[in-house]
Amino acid sequence: MSFGPPAGSPFGAPGAGSALPFAGMPPELAERAEAILEREPEHPPPGLVFDQRPPDGRRLTLRRFLATHSGKVALAGVLVVIETLALQAGPFLTQQAIDRGMVPQRFDIVARMAAIYVGAVVVSTLVGAARVAWTARLGEQLMYQLRVRVFAHLQRLSLEYFTGEKAGVIMTRMTSDIDNLTALFQEGLVQMAVQGLTVVVISGVLVAYDPLMAAVTLLLVVPVLIGLTLWYRRASTRAYDDVRDTIAAVLSDLSEGIGGIRTVIANNRGRQNSVIHANLAGRHLAANRESARVGAIYGPSAESLGYLGQAVLLVLGATRIRSGQLEIGELFAFLLYLNLFFGPIQQLVQLYTTYQQGQASIRKLADLLDTPPAQVEAPDAVELPPVEGEVVFHDVTYGYEPDRAVLEHLNLAVRAGETLALVGPTGAGKTTLTKLVARFGDPQRGRVTVDGHDIAHVTFASLRRQVTGVPQEPFLFAGTIRDNLAFARSGASEAELQAAAHAVGLGELVDRLPEGLDTVIHERGVSLSAGERQLLALARAMVAAPRVLILDEATSNLDLRTEARIDAALDVALADRTALVIAHRLATARRADRIAVIDRPSPTEGARVIELGTHAELVAAGGRYAAMNELWERQSAGDAVAADPTEVGAVATAD
Repeated sequence: MSFGPPAGSPFGAPGAGSALPFAGMPPELAERAEAILEREPEHPPPGLVFDQRPPDGRRLTLRRFLATHSGKVALAGVLVVIETLALQAGPFLTQQAIDRGMVPQRFDIVARMAAIYVGAVVVSTLVGAARVAWTARLGEQLMYQLRVRVFAHLQRLSLEYFTGEKAGVIMTRMTSDIDNLTALFQEGLVQMAVQGLTVVVISGVLVAYDPLMAAVTLLLVVPVLIGLTLWYRRASTRAYDDVRDTIAAVLSDLSEGIGGIRTVIANNRGRQNSVIHANLAGRHLAANRESARVGAIYGPSAESLGYLGQAVLLVLGATRIRSGQLEIGELFAFLLYLNLFFGPIQQLVQLYTTYQQGQASIRKLADLLDTPPAQVEAPDAVELPPVEGEVVFHDVTYGYEPDRAVLEHLNLAVRAGETLALVGPTGAGKTTLTKLVARFGDPQRGRVTVDGHDIAHVTFASLRRQVTGVPQEPFLFAGTIRDNLAFARSGASEAELQAAAHAVGLGELVDRLPEGLDTVIHERGVSLSAGERQLLALARAMVAAPRVLILDEATSNLDLRTEARIDAALDVALADRTALVIAHRLATARRADRIAVIDRPSPTEGARVIELGTHAELVAAGGRYAAMNELWERQSAGDAVAADPTEVGAVATAD
């Protein structure tokens, strides 16, 4: 569960004296690292303001994306034109040297043409270097904007998107798809412009030299080449779309396999998972082979057309020289230009592959950016003022599928400062109920209010500053303990962080670590025990200081001694604060001010609050909770064993 983006600086670097494994830098590398950091320029913080509403509702296309830097793109175009014209001066200068210098034996003209030729080479080299530097810088700027835009959109998307999409597919959008566009923007498009302009310029020059031979060339080569290109465009589009889809599947399976490696090893699934991955990699291989087959047909065919055209023109040119209609220098220049004409065509063939890969990637990214968040901040959303914490569900109906309600006509009022325990069988909708409070979902009917404010009409930031939670499986980020504690409040003081750590029982751990709060923990907190991760998540919630706190059995991963300390800490943390606690243990439910039993009245109906009251009141009522309580007590006495007491209670009641 995520409760908003970090507001502070990036996580710090590992300390050399950390007591945790792999947390420090080897001493022999420390001096070299310091030297590198001294040479590294200071980068100012980016001028980025995150908005819950996308800034531009238009679909991402190559043209629209380039239009954001139209002036810089235009300058790149000017450099391309100058470079192309300078590069194409060679055959013309050669023709002048032959016809005006060598034939009449005017070697001064030959020397002059050679000097101009050298000058053209120098100009093309300098302009080409400037063009490469400029377009590389522009390409990196475009990629920076795209990365930020895609990542910001991922932050806007609702939880439903991430539960329905594989992490590997999302990573593919941000890695290989962006890499394809990097290649396209930095060199692909520019080279396509250079080679395309070369073809246009040379076509004009060929017509100027000899319209007949130019017509033969263009009528012989161009129609066939256009037909081949149209076929290649259709075939390569399909092929590269398959390549993008299959690599996404490969990376997704890789991500899942690495993330669940402990489970894989524990269940001896290495062989089966290798077979599955081999099949996915085989599909990617087949897609790549198809794209290579298409390119193999197109490239040599276009090249053969060039050779055929040169052979025909050599014969035709010799005939026209004999008849006095063409000079030797002109034929020589014509053939040189013809050779230069087919070279760019071959380059365009190769570049079109890069272009198709980039287009396939930009379509995938456009589809991602076109995915709307399930929960949208209203245009007229207002800031939620400081609240006391009264939460009310007004006739709420909600379902993940339109025709299947999880909650139906649910009414519930949680008083400000009250701790309410939610109990009921697995799948009854307890977690769904708490998600609606943080607006991770919107009711299909009814509304949820906090202190009378409809949360559908307040800003996400102001709501989630005052409503936060601790999931059953907490997520910790790679960085220091301090970074994780201050995740939701980057401005928290040292005293506040220390107080929160000691309140939940982390004080002893923090005090014995050489780096204290600055000790580095690794990705997902793997260097901590399960209990320590839960303690840190509880302390993080305390630092956030919300008015409404949601706990999903936050002590489930702790031993009895630690749980006792946490229970005492929770009494302090929940004081004067509204709390919704999903309870699977009798001890947790008993300590709440009131208990709400959530269940379905019948298999075809959504869940509702079927009982509400204190522990004593519900036991005295002799209803569903009383039956659960009886089984819980028998379980604690050793008369029954159950993984989830609320499940057992539900089964017993049904019986």
